[in-house]
Formats: sequence, C-alpha cells, structure tokens
Amino acid sequence: MNYISGIIDKIYELSKEALIHIKDAQSRGMIHRTPLYRSDTLSSFTNANVYLKLEALQKTGSFKVRGAFNAITHYVNSENTRHVITASAGNHAQGVAYVAKIYDLKATIVMPKYTPWIKVSNTKKYGADVILEGQSYYEAEKHAVELAKELNAKMIHAYNDPFVIAGQGTIGWEIIEDLKDVDYVIVPVGGGGLISGIASVIKAIKPSTKIIGVQTETTPSAYLSLRQGKVTTVDNTDTIADGIAVKRIGDLTFEIMRNTIDDIVLVNDQEIVNAILMLAESAKVIAEGAGAVAAAALLSGKINVKGNVAVIISGGNIDVTMLAKVLYKGLVQTGRLIMLKGLIPDRPGMLAQVTGVLGKLGVNIVEIRHERYNPLIKPSYTEVNIVVEMPPEEGAVDKVLNELSKLGFNFKVEVP
Repeated sequence: MNYISGIIDKIYELSKEALIHIKDAQSRGMIHRTPLYRSDTLSSFTNANVYLKLEALQKTGSFKVRGAFNAITHYVNSENTRHVITASAGNHAQGVAYVAKIYDLKATIVMPKYTPWIKVSNTKKYGADVILEGQSYYEAEKHAVELAKELNAKMIHAYNDPFVIAGQGTIGWEIIEDLKDVDYVIVPVGGGGLISGIASVIKAIKPSTKIIGVQTETTPSAYLSLRQGKVTTVDNTDTIADGIAVKRIGDLTFEIMRNTIDDIVLVNDQEIVNAILMLAESAKVIAEGAGAVAAAALLSGKINVKGNVAVIISGGNIDVTMLAKVLYKGLVQTGRLIMLKGLIPDRPGMLAQVTGVLGKLGVNIVEIRHERYNPLIKPSYTEVNIVVEMPPEEGAVDKVLNELSKLGFNFKVEVP
C-alpha cells in the first residue's frame, strides 16, 4: 500500500508541475481554461447543483491535449525528443499531433481502421502522419509500440504515462479553484488516464469528494478490473462512445483508480444518445459519445448525488452525420418524434382534415407517406404514415389520437 500511495503522491506532485505548464500554455492561447457551467436541467433532475466541466470546448475538441502537452513538454526538455508516436481512437491523436506541431516535431499516429472520419481528418490537419491499423485501439497500440522501436520515436501513451495522467489532472485543479466545495466528480473512463489524474488531485485536496467513473456496458474493462481485483481485458468495443472503447485499462491507471475512486457505473448506448440530445438542446453543447457518458449516468439514474457535482464533458469530436443520426434517435426515444399510421378514405379533402387537426394542436409535420397499392387495403382507402414532431407536453399524443378519432380516423402510433 505504501508503494501505491507513493505512486498517487507522485502523480499529485507531477500535476502541480503540469499545472504550471498548462497555465503557461493557456496564457499563450495554446490551451483553453474551460468553463464550469451550471446545468439547470441536470440540477433540476438530480436535486443537486450540477456543473459541466466543458472539455468539449478545449483545443482539439477534448481534454486529451492537456496530457499530450504536459508529456511532450517533459520529453522534449528532458530527452530532447524530436519524433513522437502514439496510438489513439482519435482525441489523443489530435492532442499529440497539435502539440507536436507547436514544438515542430515529427508525429506518427496509429489509429484503428474504423476511427470516425472527422478524427482522422483533424489529426492529419495538424501535420501528423496517420496510419490506420487494427480493428480496435488495443490492436493499434500494439502496432504503435512496435513502430516506436523501429523508428526510434518516443511513445506517448494515451493513458498509461505518468506525465499524461498528470496533465489530465489539471482539470481537477481547475474544478477545485472554481468549485471549492465539490461533493462529487463524475468522469468518463476509457483507459483510466483522465480519472486517475483528476482523482489524484481531488482526493489529495478534498478527500471527502466522491469520484465516480462511467464506462459503457459493452466495454467495461475498468468496471470489471476493479471488481475482480486485477486488470481485465474485454473483447467488445462496439459502442457509440468510441473514445472510451478500450479493451484493457493501464496497469498504472488501475493501481491509481482502485485506491482513489469511489465507484464506477455503466451506461448503454441509448442512454448516451439521450444525454447527447439533452446537452445539445439544454446546455447548447455538442458532445461526442464518450464526452456524454458522465451526463448519461446522471440522466439514467445510475448515480445518486447531492450537493455540488462536477460532470466532465470530456470531448466534442463527433462526426456531423453521426450527430444527425444520434439526435434523430434521441427524439424518437424520448417520444418527440413519432409516426402516426392510419387509413383514410382516398378522396379529396380527407388528408386536409387530418393535417388540420395536427396544425390546430401545434404538431409539426416532418414527412407524409401514402400506401395505395397494398392488396390488403380497400381500393377506396389509402394508408397514411405521418412522421410528426410532438410538442413537449404530457398527454399530447393521446390528445392528437382523440381529436382524430372524433373525425372518424383511427390512427395508431409507431416508431418512424
């Protein structure tokens, strides 16, 4: 235990040095000091004071630039590093590429083959050489380690590096500065670098603060590792939260997590979708899947909180086409977007009566489709499928169906 305490104390001390580096970078506009924004929606839902630490607004679109900046600064100063290499599902890649550009270093980035296009494109934009290798982060990492030896480059690990962890820990310092009496900090967990850094700082300053991690149900490496008492590898990385789809957490982060964090919970993809929708609509923040998991844990009731709560919105690098799909699914899931399906007489004026009812009740029509040629439908009738956006009022659907029924139209609700 003394050995483990020594590791955590070391990360805490390194985070003090990292804060100096990060604040200097912030003063020069290289890294943002991100806002801690009170969410009225989450505060009302949880009966607590919930604040969003908006790392989605960070340079390169995620918190990862903090760890990358601190680690690369250290290795440039101590080892005269001129070539850096890493593996990443996207956000760490962009952070390393961005910082390498600042220091005029060569950067080689290995990313899984199916990394979202926007993350690959942005990494290349910073001047890095991108190699797509493997089906998952785990496979990309193995290839990067081999390449680092072959190219005599410095490997900047995404989460199992003390200087990377210390850089992420600067978020903890900023939370404490902005919200001294913080009772809970809710953190996304992939490989564990972010939560290890934040927990090392917060627990040293305010040990009573609860640190809660969040992973996805499909990729629960940290969740299982902490419960089984050893680093556990999982096979599945199929989740919308690709930024935390890590098969195996780090050995270093495992030791820190099991001695600093209070719990870890799991959320599913639909809960993440709902959180992305809520953040976009209520907080006006675009979050990627991994960036929204902490909010998802609160919205889904997986964590009970009280007092002052800091929720890490860790990244906002979501492809626009994926965002459109996510928002659509979220609207359907929450009943905001439905399809009204029914038969009406196939003669002039009938459809106008239906749409007139919808207009009177403030229902927005998104799409109308007719089905006249189904042999099961009477020749004098047509089946109408109307995709509508419902007002956010309790009982709105029943009111629509009742009004249509009064006119003799029997409609039912289906998923669009």
